[in-house]
Amino acid sequence: MPLVSMNEFLPKAKENKFAVGQFNMNNLEFAQAITDAAIEENSPFIFGVSEGALKYMGMEYTVAIAEAAAKKSGLPIALHLDHGSSFEVAMKCIRGGFSSVMFDGSHYTLEENIRLTKEVVKAARAMGVSVEGELGTIGGVEDDISVDEEHANLAKPEEAIRFYEETGVDCLAIAVGTAHGMYKGEPKIHYDIIEQVAKAVPVPIVLHGGSGVPDEAIRLSVAAGVGKINVNTENQVACTEAIREVLAKDAVVYDPRKYLTPARKAMVEVVKAKIRLFGSSNQA
Repeated sequence: MPLVSMNEFLPKAKENKFAVGQFNMNNLEFAQAITDAAIEENSPFIFGVSEGALKYMGMEYTVAIAEAAAKKSGLPIALHLDHGSSFEVAMKCIRGGFSSVMFDGSHYTLEENIRLTKEVVKAARAMGVSVEGELGTIGGVEDDISVDEEHANLAKPEEAIRFYEETGVDCLAIAVGTAHGMYKGEPKIHYDIIEQVAKAVPVPIVLHGGSGVPDEAIRLSVAAGVGKINVNTENQVACTEAIREVLAKDAVVYDPRKYLTPARKAMVEVVKAKIRLFGSSNQA
């Protein structure tokens, strides 16, 4: 089937209290691993593509790989721009074949974030493309963007509700205590903020920084109203550890298939475990 917008499955996720995973596509092996895991679990999913990954892979390869995954799997798959920095980038992705985009205006004032997000929503909606917005600042490192804990700030529920009402985004990422990257300690997630916002808006809440969050914290977040969870770092770690293991055992290995095959298998296991944890198995 063709790529779909997140509206093909997020309303169902909200209604039935499960979450759909966004797994970042960084190359062909990531795409294959994520798709194979989802086929096994019969789950919808979202390919997340950051601006850095898009620059690395190129628009044509990125879209072609995602379309091939959708055709092969028959699953509802959204190709989603992650942390889009501008209206222009979002439009470039929509024109290139993305079925979903995120505009991250969290570093602007609330009024400016609302204004800019509304522009993206208006243009995307005309093309049948879903939009994710963000409020509050999520800490950690993603691509070349780094936000230390001191400058991370939680979303205010009343502002998040107003943001949704004025923009009409299809899902809403709010800063609730998670961070990009792996955690040194255990994240303190503010379930009360998730619950308050989720009860007031008809769309799912998005949890960024899902890698390394304890399973029980994920379950509580989904119960509170999270319907989309982003995972990237855990796949990157699994991939790299598998490659290191192969190269450490045999210093003369030079065929990339010899180390990328086990790397792909390692990522399949990560994604399958996340899909089961999120509750999206057999929801395709």
